[in-house]
Amino acid sequence: MAELFETYRGAVYPWHCDHMGHMNVMWYVGKFDEGTWNFFAAFGLTPSYLRSNERGLVAVDQRIAYKRELHAGDTLAVRSGPLEAGEKSVRFVHEMRNAETGEISAVTLLTGVFIDAVARRACPLPPHFRERIERALVAYELPWQG
Repeated sequence: MAELFETYRGAVYPWHCDHMGHMNVMWYVGKFDEGTWNFFAAFGLTPSYLRSNERGLVAVDQRIAYKRELHAGDTLAVRSGPLEAGEKSVRFVHEMRNAETGEISAVTLLTGVFIDAVARRACPLPPHFRERIERALVAYELPWQG
């Protein structure tokens, strides 16, 4: 089994925080989304590939566990890994950590579907991309499993 790899690194700015003083949930989702595009690009599903082949990726399911708060000034890192590759879909995990303390701040599980961007329908992952993803599968115990 492979290891999670870094897909995003950033910081929490004051405008990311809500009235309770910690990063608002919308920013967790946004930072995970930035990690998602780096995740797929690592397997060759880059923006230029998707545009030139009239393909796309859509999220069809997402679950998030919030573990520790992040505050203005905190730095964070997202590490990611594929859990399963289907004919037309990929299930993957992102783990967000406070980069200073190493504590897990949040974990999200996503299912993405590969689509024909013109027909707006699911289509098979190209075999060479699916093979790359399958070689990188990780074992990860999700917070809601334990």
